[in-house]
Amino acid sequence: MTSGVARGHYFHQDLWAARHVYTQRPRLHIDVGSRVDGFIAHLLVFREVEVLDVRPLTSSVRALRFRKTDLMQARSIDDVSTDSLSCLHALEHFGLGRYGDPINADGWFIGLQNLARMLRLGGRLYLSVPIGPQVIEYNAQRIFKPGTVVISAQSLGLNLVEFSYVDDAGEFHENSSIDDASSCKFGCGCYVFERAD
Repeated sequence: MTSGVARGHYFHQDLWAARHVYTQRPRLHIDVGSRVDGFIAHLLVFREVEVLDVRPLTSSVRALRFRKTDLMQARSIDDVSTDSLSCLHALEHFGLGRYGDPINADGWFIGLQNLARMLRLGGRLYLSVPIGPQVIEYNAQRIFKPGTVVISAQSLGLNLVEFSYVDDAGEFHENSSIDDASSCKFGCGCYVFERAD
């Protein structure tokens, strides 16, 4: 019997992103679809957070503002602008129907476009997705080649600031290269992007 497990996608990505937000101290931090009982709970220790999600949130917590929003609908975020944004282990589900959203094979890219739209010039996006051989599992998730996310983000005016990843064994590799993660079958890519234009 052990005292617990300090490994895996959610454990490492939540700490990684929370450390970044804590260090950057943005004026406003908005999250899209990340785990409320993980990453959001970490942030609520030291700051207010606005959460957008296609799924309802029925509980109420001090310092958490919630809005039910479908990020694949651009008009739903017309009034949203921030200098700090996160979307952890959520984008891979967009458009696959798992959470009641409409089926759209381009859902992940539409979501990424709208994340970029929400971000002010110089603002940062903390993004994590499963990485490995590229595949779509309908009503479940996508797995991305690590470089696919970077190329797509760059086409939207987002520059890569940092890439870290969790490998197949659940161990974290901070400030790595995309090539270092190429052997992953089901890892977790953790990206920091900055809005350049």
